[in-house]
Amino acid sequence: MNPEIVTRLVRASGVIILGAGIFFLANQAILARARGNNSQPFFADGKPVLLYFTTPTCAPCKTIQQPAIRRLQEMLGERVRIVEIDATKDPKMASTWGVLSVPTTFIIDRKGQPRHVNHGVATVEKLQRQLNDFL
Repeated sequence: MNPEIVTRLVRASGVIILGAGIFFLANQAILARARGNNSQPFFADGKPVLLYFTTPTCAPCKTIQQPAIRRLQEMLGERVRIVEIDATKDPKMASTWGVLSVPTTFIIDRKGQPRHVNHGVATVEKLQRQLNDFL
């Protein structure tokens, strides 16, 4: 094999691993920040919560994420509470939770502790898998 190709593959692999590590650490930092926000009133009923940040102009929110969340609500019914927050109407809440873009979803356990964060569109299957531990 050509040594130049091997060098490029090693560099590309290093960049991918570094990027994945940074993404993981950023998610952990956002979750740690969010764990200090457990005084919100929507955690009072002891159900797991899907906290969903959106905006009126977010096309992926309207076309992909909201239908996925509606389907999840149909599947899980009253076992999960879904809270939707318009980040343009409540920028302080979005900032408090460390939301940098929409859609962003948080999965919060029965005790009000954030356990997962999804930046961008999350599928029904992914959200259900994340919620399964808390149902």
